[in-house]
Amino acid sequence: MNIVFRIGVASVFAAILSAPLAAACVDNVVLVHGNAGKPGDFDNTYNELLARGYSAGQIWRPSWGSKVCAACNDHYGSEETPVANALTQARAASCTGRIDVLGHSMGATLAAREIGKLGLAGSVHTFVGIAGAFRGLWTCGSYPFQVWTSTCGAWGLSVNSPFTNGLQGQVFAQRSYSIKSWSDQIVCATGVCTVGGVHSSTVPNEAGSRTFGFGHFGLLTGTPITQVDLIQ
Repeated sequence: MNIVFRIGVASVFAAILSAPLAAACVDNVVLVHGNAGKPGDFDNTYNELLARGYSAGQIWRPSWGSKVCAACNDHYGSEETPVANALTQARAASCTGRIDVLGHSMGATLAAREIGKLGLAGSVHTFVGIAGAFRGLWTCGSYPFQVWTSTCGAWGLSVNSPFTNGLQGQVFAQRSYSIKSWSDQIVCATGVCTVGGVHSSTVPNEAGSRTFGFGHFGLLTGTPITQVDLIQ
């Protein structure tokens, strides 16, 4: 009897060890690339998530906007749809009922726009804006005397545009963070990183910020550990 019992117990353990491990129940994650970028821009972050036990099915990477005309993209219209769909689908499929959202550059402000528009802030556990321009870009000028491109227009990133002004005071998640640099070639292109004394990459109502010496794209590719630390 003892031999039979031991064989039975061994069989149970063998079955457990040979069964595929289910992904842990964690917030689904949405990664939103920057202007004229691509989902693969977030590869380092994606791989870090996989290394920490996330499954590919728990990570959304929408592709949005023109890839050949950066000046044609803004935060209104066709650019919104892929990001809005990713946010709503990720939340619907989340085992926790919540999502974490990370956006780089214009993807950060576009993600923020969709969270606010869709009323999703209560379902976003953590929002991370990486090298965003939440207060606008001085290279776009100051609205209404801005550079005449879509990216710098009323729905774009000129300083004091209706869009950037509309982001101020909003809450995009239970907790928000920024990842920024004083050497950012895009946000600080004129030599000035601040608008009204505040670094433009600062997320409205953020809980904290992490500052690195990287450039605009290095802030995305060089900080995957920090990014994932912030959402866990």
